Amino acid sequence: MEVILKEDVPKLGSAGDVVKVAEGYGRNYLLPRKLAIEATSSNKAVIEQMKAAALRRAAREKGKAEAQAKELEGVSLVFQRRAGEHDQLFGSVTASDIAAGLEKKGLTVDRRKIVLDHPIKATGEFPVSIHLHKDVRAAIKVTVEKEAEPQEAEAEAQG
Repeated sequence: MEVILKEDVPKLGSAGDVVKVAEGYGRNYLLPRKLAIEATSSNKAVIEQMKAAALRRAAREKGKAEAQAKELEGVSLVFQRRAGEHDQLFGSVTASDIAAGLEKKGLTVDRRKIVLDHPIKATGEFPVSIHLHKDVRAAIKVTVEKEAEPQEAEAEAQG
């Protein structure tokens, strides 16, 4: 049986591909779940239109992502956090914190696009990558500083 995939199916193909599958797999799994449609000449024409629309949409999204990457170029954020000995933070700076910091600067970035291998748990400067699109990435600089302790702040106020 030949089917046209409407969505990406692992180990089978991506959306728009015409693939040969076993009758049972096509009829009992792919078709009922709307993952594929039968490969008829009229359906092939519909899929070509869907592919063209998807390409236009992808190009538009990539253009938006590139514009956003230009806005993010050279942006740096500074966080002040309580830290103990050896500049280890009590807590951490997470992707949500970075997204909130960017929001304060007027830049909207989804926290899920901010790539941190692990939360930042020390003071210093850290490069952070933001994946705006599968082909577009932006880099920002995050600086974490030690928050002034209350005794130090009182001494400065008196002095």
